[in-house]
Amino acid sequence: MRPDTSSARRPVRIGNSSGFFGDRPEAAREMVEGGPIDVLTGDYLAELTMLILWKARQKDPDAGYARTVLGQLEHVLGTCLDRGIKIVNNAGGLNPSGLAGRFTALAERLGLHPKIAHITGDDLLPRLDDLTAAGHPLAHLDTGQPLAEADGKPVTANAYLGGWGITAALDAGADIVICPRVTDASLVTGPAAWWHGWRRDDFDRLAGALAAGHVIECGPQATGGNYSYLHEITDRRYPGFPVAEIAGDGSSVITKHDGTGGLVSVGTVTAQLLYEIAEPAYLNPDVVAHFDTITLEQQAPHRVRLSGTRGTPPPDTLKVCLNFLGGYRNTMTLVLTGLDIEEKAAWAQDELFDILGGREQFDGVDVRLLRYDRPDAPGNEQAVAHLRITVKDRDPRKVGRRFSNATMELALGGYAGFHTTTPPSAESAYGVYWPAVVPAREVSQVAVLPDGTRLGIPATVEGTPPGGTAVRQSEPPEPPPVLRDDPRVLAPLGRICAARSGDKGGNANIGLWTRDEAEHRWLRTYLTAERLRDLLPEAKNLDIRRFELPNLRALNFVIVGLLGEGVASSTRPDPQAKGLGEYVRSRLVAMPQELLDGGTP
Repeated sequence: MRPDTSSARRPVRIGNSSGFFGDRPEAAREMVEGGPIDVLTGDYLAELTMLILWKARQKDPDAGYARTVLGQLEHVLGTCLDRGIKIVNNAGGLNPSGLAGRFTALAERLGLHPKIAHITGDDLLPRLDDLTAAGHPLAHLDTGQPLAEADGKPVTANAYLGGWGITAALDAGADIVICPRVTDASLVTGPAAWWHGWRRDDFDRLAGALAAGHVIECGPQATGGNYSYLHEITDRRYPGFPVAEIAGDGSSVITKHDGTGGLVSVGTVTAQLLYEIAEPAYLNPDVVAHFDTITLEQQAPHRVRLSGTRGTPPPDTLKVCLNFLGGYRNTMTLVLTGLDIEEKAAWAQDELFDILGGREQFDGVDVRLLRYDRPDAPGNEQAVAHLRITVKDRDPRKVGRRFSNATMELALGGYAGFHTTTPPSAESAYGVYWPAVVPAREVSQVAVLPDGTRLGIPATVEGTPPGGTAVRQSEPPEPPPVLRDDPRVLAPLGRICAARSGDKGGNANIGLWTRDEAEHRWLRTYLTAERLRDLLPEAKNLDIRRFELPNLRALNFVIVGLLGEGVASSTRPDPQAKGLGEYVRSRLVAMPQELLDGGTP
């Protein structure tokens, strides 16, 4: 049941009301009541979320979905049905049929009768042995290690599905479509293809919708949240959640409802386009969108047009997110004050691990001395450093209260001024993320329609050549362009560029972009992978991949292995690399004075 012809002539208005499991509870109501939309989406899943949902299911077999979605949508469900607003989300997680049942019960309690569909087929956990026996190694995408050589058994294994199951469910008249592990952008490409009647080979149109979906998937990160240029955000109220108005040719306008906070600008949209990507060829199950072909234009206040996105056929594989239960961990943070910080830290470590019987008994030990102190500090709080000690082991008893209680033995027999940031704590389980691929033909996506019919959704790659898009790194031209003689001054890199950073499994990405061509010419010439390595000491021995997106005046870097075995396992204080880009912007570099003055070097 597609929209009537008159409706299909205009762009479809897709509003997102969730960027993660636990996002703003009022966002759905604000999106539905704040202005016109045709589709209400919600993105609840990340690699870490799948592990969280697995843990919940160990306590309650009927769990496994994002429970918060029920409360968020309870107050808008009737309005959505009255106005014909479709609801599409991936809150189904590991149990989409269970969430569909909960929505049915909720609707009955409210006296409503929505048509509810859900998607299945992503869960490969029961089939892993058969897949590996059939010659599919499910090798780790970064290390190349086959799954058969992994330490332990995965607890989750979910293929990233595309949007055509959503399209089919909407075609069948569904008011609500509950998805499992579909790609984030599929929540937008599926409804856009349904609204406009696109074919599977409309790759440019699909790519444009994918780009729009990537922009709005993280909610207010596209409308001023996490934005480097703070001075541009003149309305400091909580940002309004984003709306994508997607036209029949795949172009779109990113906006937000009138009267909401934040900002929609070329800068805020660029920031989100660069978030958690690798090469500019952005692979998805239905299309490869080439982000280096996107053109952005500020049409009006809080309205940015995306156009020109080129799409090519998808690869013949699907990405798979596997999670292992890695073991148990515990962290205690010791506070050191005033003089002799390094000597105090060394003594504390030696004393603690002597009490515990040695470092070698743990599977892993991570110790970080975090220096916040300054000489002759004007206040006590500015004279402290933190000694952050994390231990990991498969045996929870080793890293539980035995470890944290041992730190308290230093209270009277350790360094002067000893105290901790928290009382002794218990151990917690942590996960290990394993990204892999599997042939798309091995995954059977099914749309369970409102009448109970199970409709198989074939992969787009059937009948298309195997393979995908090659990953091509880019470096500045050699020799670099000649710049005018101009005095160089030390200034923060962020004076001429903004940044957005995040996690890609065990890797981190940093996207940097400039406001004008002069800044961009200098940045792309100056900032090589080796120079970034100098600015980022913890990446000293890691592979750094560099990509250019000239249409966006942007560079994107992927730091391989910075986050170890993924967010759930990382011992970094910033495990998702959220602050990494801002750190790089703060580093002093020698740049032309004329750039800082707004001129052209």
